[in-house]
Amino acid sequence: MSTASRPLLIRGGTVVNADREERADVLIVDGRIAAVGEAAVAQAPSGAETLDASGQYVMPGGIDPHTHMQLPFMGTVTADDFFTGTAAALAGGTTSIIDFVIPDPKEPLMDAYRKWRSWAEKAASDYSFHVAVTWWSDQVREDMGTLVREEGVNSFKHFMAYKNAIMCDDETLVNSFRRALELGAMPTVHAENGELVYLLQQEVARMGITGPEGHPLSRPPMVEAEAANRAIAIADVLGVPIYVVHVSCIEAADAIARARARGQRVYGEVLAGHLTIDDSVYRHPDYATAAAYVMSPPFRPKEHQEALWRGLQAGHLHTTATDHCTFCAAQKAAGKDNFAKTPNGTGGVEERMAVVWDAGVNTGRLTPSEFVAVTSANTAKLFNVYPRKGFVGVGADADIVLWDPKATKTMSVKTQHSKGDFNIFEGRQVTGIPSHTISRGKVVYANGDLRAEKNAGQYFKRPAFGPNFQAVQKRAQDLAPAAVERKG
Repeated sequence: MSTASRPLLIRGGTVVNADREERADVLIVDGRIAAVGEAAVAQAPSGAETLDASGQYVMPGGIDPHTHMQLPFMGTVTADDFFTGTAAALAGGTTSIIDFVIPDPKEPLMDAYRKWRSWAEKAASDYSFHVAVTWWSDQVREDMGTLVREEGVNSFKHFMAYKNAIMCDDETLVNSFRRALELGAMPTVHAENGELVYLLQQEVARMGITGPEGHPLSRPPMVEAEAANRAIAIADVLGVPIYVVHVSCIEAADAIARARARGQRVYGEVLAGHLTIDDSVYRHPDYATAAAYVMSPPFRPKEHQEALWRGLQAGHLHTTATDHCTFCAAQKAAGKDNFAKTPNGTGGVEERMAVVWDAGVNTGRLTPSEFVAVTSANTAKLFNVYPRKGFVGVGADADIVLWDPKATKTMSVKTQHSKGDFNIFEGRQVTGIPSHTISRGKVVYANGDLRAEKNAGQYFKRPAFGPNFQAVQKRAQDLAPAAVERKG
């Protein structure tokens, strides 16, 4: 395990949190933020390392709430393991990830969790896990309790797609959501109607369409919208908050907005790719290029991108993620004759922060503070690790990115740190990139020099019963029905 280096003083920068910007110095001691503002210089011990942040923003390190490192699939495994994937994240200013434990059907949740924890020990950044519920039994119910109480897991994932594999039926959704409510853990959903996807995949194939262009045809926006509406309705009836991952289309974003307008606690995540890439990529004449973009939900026509940005601006969508899942060309080729067999996934853990800044802050869609909210603070709040993470303030983990708003970079597979063989943002020039990334008080990236170390990351527990659940409990008590007392 890597230990934090000597005290570090960051001078001359503008500290940006989700609620404010202020010119302030920052002192880091023993992996935590010890002082912000005038006290930082006054309290700095002699011999402290100094970083000049003049002209730069000092922001909380990014938190990517949706990654799949070292994911096994159909006898193969993604190119990025927990070390290479988190190293790439650090190069892009992301200092924490929340990955996914995905049990096989009938596999005990605790067995799967221990397996993923062992894989993740090599991580260079801090990490945590959502755990997927892929089947239901009394054992699953018991394991959910153990995960929450003993392992600091406060979110459970439900795949509404992938029929004949890990898809949850409504009975499993209801049982799991109800158990999550008891435990104070957030249910999350991959919202696509698996029955419709399965049917449409066969229909598209019968049309003679077998290439990647068939992928979006088999997963149209309404397939996502139906599942989002269904999951939101189930959560509403049970009175549990819900988090919808990788919202990609107008219809699903609208479902979340309507529910929130009714006062329901629904939260939406959007991927950097869905914000900037459209579905024309699936019609690329080169098979390997088109297949490289196959992920679910698929990239959408351009009008959906603008709707997702509006959702972030309006506060209906709350977090940005990547769904980082790097299958290479040889692995993607499994779907050469049948797009439905193409391993789903794209990269982006290194690019997310710069892409969201360039397309968001530089265009006026987001303020710097709103950028911090959607790349870090909101995830920390929703999954109950704020202000330990997602915040530059005294006592917080010293996970910090120094952001140079004038520096530029061209995204390319040739310069990325991910082991994937494709970059979905290839050729995109961005303005605004990290100059330094600090993880637990240690400079791990400095002006192109990546200093990631195996085993330096730490697993972080996330307590149950965050503010959402406290409010939900009070609301349920306030609205609790009572029997009518009748005479005779």
